[in-house]
Amino acid sequence: MGQGIHLAQYEERYYQDLTGFTLKNEQVHFTALPAEVIEEAMMNPDKDPVVILHQAVPVGFFVLHKGSEYVEPAESDHKILIRALSISEQYQGKGYALDAMKQLPDWVRKFHPEVDEIILAVNEANKAAYQLYVKSGFLDLGLIRMGSRGIQHILHYTMR
Repeated sequence: MGQGIHLAQYEERYYQDLTGFTLKNEQVHFTALPAEVIEEAMMNPDKDPVVILHQAVPVGFFVLHKGSEYVEPAESDHKILIRALSISEQYQGKGYALDAMKQLPDWVRKFHPEVDEIILAVNEANKAAYQLYVKSGFLDLGLIRMGSRGIQHILHYTMR
């Protein structure tokens, strides 16, 4: 938490800031903006919307999803997927996403203690995101999946 970054459960008070997020043109193909996913995440008991705060200001957002299409049904209680990670364009390049991802395992242990693996899918063309995840401890075990916008690398973070 070297930069005043911390994770928080989504609350209505963050809505205005989150719906004002913007992304660089090349990033809109790889993730969803918070405004596109907050409502559905709030209504789905398998989804946990998380806000990345710099001090008290929302700078990023993602959803943790149990029972996603990337997890076999028999494993759905023990694996959780990161979806829709975004850092608003004005806050990019400051290391906030890396700080947030390094805090994620402790967050998952606190709010989802039954989970023993965090997974995510990253488009092969999204080199910056791939490097971020690897730098924060995710492993590429060679699993790939065809997504709607090309090949997705499935990365893993083991909680044990």
